[in-house]
Amino acid sequence: MVARFLSQLGGFLLMLRAMLKRPDNGRMFWKEFMHQCGEIGIGSLPIVIIISIFLGAVTTIQTAYQLVSPIIPRSAIAQITRDSVILELAPTVLCIVLSGVVGSKIASELGNMRSTEQIDALEIMGVNSSNFLIMTKILASLLVIPLLVVLSGVLAIWGGRFAGNLSGAISSTNFDIGLHTNFFPYNVFFAMCKAYTFAFIISSISAYYGYNVKGGALEIGRASTTAVVVSCIMILFADYVLAGVLLP
Repeated sequence: MVARFLSQLGGFLLMLRAMLKRPDNGRMFWKEFMHQCGEIGIGSLPIVIIISIFLGAVTTIQTAYQLVSPIIPRSAIAQITRDSVILELAPTVLCIVLSGVVGSKIASELGNMRSTEQIDALEIMGVNSSNFLIMTKILASLLVIPLLVVLSGVLAIWGGRFAGNLSGAISSTNFDIGLHTNFFPYNVFFAMCKAYTFAFIISSISAYYGYNVKGGALEIGRASTTAVVVSCIMILFADYVLAGVLLP
């Protein structure tokens, strides 16, 4: 178990080292980078929108259900929803979902290219396949996934506001008052740190397992599943570490 972990860790670090080189063709690198931005960003928009709205709505309704004391103002519902969305729901829960959407796609795409010898063909032609195939995906993830996290936070808060007003749990006026009460901008900074960290975890781990596939369709499926599982575990572990380090 330990030997296998160290072997995979070494292979992962060697992959990162190989990709950190100057692109052989800047124009083709840029074209692939923009293609990956579209695939990761636009391809993930529907699930991001749906999950974010319902996360915010459920958080607001359940918070209102638990706050039954007449001493606590109704605007506290908005404060709890806001902080829950910014600190945990938007960055962590969304990235766990994206590890299944984006991570499995990256792993299966690279695994298919490996099994059909397309990666070998690139290397024979003198192209740095690690740089061209992996670096573009990681950079695109670092650009797009934090933007999706921001969009998720906005939609979740809006969904909570809409659901609270629709259910009668909290009026829109009280919700807006709660949003502006005791707001700490540092929470947004903390959420973005988590978003960039999780984006790197999702893209790099998925790329590693897909890039090193050995076999056919069955191995590609196993690599995709392993990439998602490992990414989720590392996201939760990184979430704990970041909370312990960055939160005062």
